[in-house]
Amino acid sequence: MVNDSASAVQVRSDWRGALTALSHPRVVTMFFLGLSAGLPLLLIFSSLSLWLREAGVERAAVTYFSWAALGYSFKFIWAPLIDRLPVPFLTNWFGRRRAWMLVAQLSIMLAIIGMALTDPQAGSYQLTYMAIAAVMLGFSSATQDIVIDAYRIESAGEDLQALMSSTYIAGYRVGMLLAGAGALYLASYFGSDNGAYSYAAWRLTYVCMAALMLVGVITGLIIREPLGQIAQTTARSNKDYLGFMALFAVVVTIFMVIFFQVGRSLIPFQSAAANVLGSPVIAAASLEGIRLMVSLAAAVGAATLMLRSKLVNRALVLELYVEPVREFFRRYGTNVALLLLMLVGMYRISDIVLGVIANVFYQDLGFSKVQIATVVKTFGLGMTLIGGFLGGLMALRYGVVKILFLGALLTVVTNLCFIALAVVGNDERLLYWVISADNLTAGLASAAFIAFLSSLTNIKFTAVQYAIFSSLMTLLPKVLGGYSGTVVDQFGYINFFVVAAVLGLPVLVLVWLVGRRVQLALPSD
Repeated sequence: MVNDSASAVQVRSDWRGALTALSHPRVVTMFFLGLSAGLPLLLIFSSLSLWLREAGVERAAVTYFSWAALGYSFKFIWAPLIDRLPVPFLTNWFGRRRAWMLVAQLSIMLAIIGMALTDPQAGSYQLTYMAIAAVMLGFSSATQDIVIDAYRIESAGEDLQALMSSTYIAGYRVGMLLAGAGALYLASYFGSDNGAYSYAAWRLTYVCMAALMLVGVITGLIIREPLGQIAQTTARSNKDYLGFMALFAVVVTIFMVIFFQVGRSLIPFQSAAANVLGSPVIAAASLEGIRLMVSLAAAVGAATLMLRSKLVNRALVLELYVEPVREFFRRYGTNVALLLLMLVGMYRISDIVLGVIANVFYQDLGFSKVQIATVVKTFGLGMTLIGGFLGGLMALRYGVVKILFLGALLTVVTNLCFIALAVVGNDERLLYWVISADNLTAGLASAAFIAFLSSLTNIKFTAVQYAIFSSLMTLLPKVLGGYSGTVVDQFGYINFFVVAAVLGLPVLVLVWLVGRRVQLALPSD
């Protein structure tokens, strides 16, 4: 992390010093902010999906609601606004980071309450209101992520980043557990179940989820603005910023509309493409590539027209988007910068690709929902938390790069462990062992990786650069993960797990190269 002004807390790198650092206020704070960040995600995905299905909404319509979370993939687009634009009145009272944090958290609460006040069984118009509220929730939660990431990086030096990442991951997982298993338990407790739908039960459940966001609000009010947060004042007018916001809205809207419309248009060609190319996987990847390129071309075309029409200040766009990228390449040089970006884009590829189909795999082996909830979700959460804390402590003791390599290596090994489960079948004891290994590794690797991403950011462009990195790290894995079901259908689970493990081998090479060419490790002595 390039940090010329932020206060750096000196922490001893031995085990005793590392354990003592866990009680540092900045480290503890990240747990509660992580909880606030993890809570909204499953309220868009799994919990909402079950609510809609209980209400009798068709599967096709249910899957459309996953689009509400697209904000997480495109948050780097409005990150410059979060980085530079003050919030009227609130910034003077709380500081820029805390002001935006409060706005995002209150928006999340309003969105969740908005979802609670809509009954999807009452008709299509209610379903439309639900979709609007879900989109608002996705956008607001992605905004909160931008602010929290920036706050974490700016509030302490590199020696605390790994531990702060660990407690953030712990809080994030707890938030997901509350919004996932917790919401389902509450809905059932209040009287809604398959075949016995109760809107009142789900309404009360989502109101409770909104109330839980007060944890993040209270935390944001208590904490201090990062000492290194120096206000960045520019000569830009409000008109310039409004034009920039209009550019953002137009480009995102056009991309989404074109992306989904082209996707629908290409459906009739899937079979023909599979016959011509000889593989459904290659055909699907090719059509998705066409879909993405057409959508990007339309979005870029719209942006170009707005810039040429002088509706948007061109200099401001270059300042907010180009300069953070240019600074990163200038700091590391083109070759090393590209190497770092390759590592960012591929580090979690093996983990995410396997994770997409993991629950389906457990079901196919005959494990019940109760077993999956108990072993995978609850017990697995505990293992992830232990792995996260262990990764943070080890990164502080031995350096981030070494733990990055260890995490990548263990990910390859644990992916191969799933082969044993596929061969043995329904064995709960073996499931416990596999989940223990997989989630411990995931927690360890994630803690080191978040600290690694933090080290790449320049405090002058914190929100923008980190948003780019965090978006890039899931782009390729999510694209490939979408085809995991097709690969399993064609080649079976055993071959799929081998492929998932092999995908992680180039990561080992990339980490080794980064360790040789870039000084990123935390102090080990």
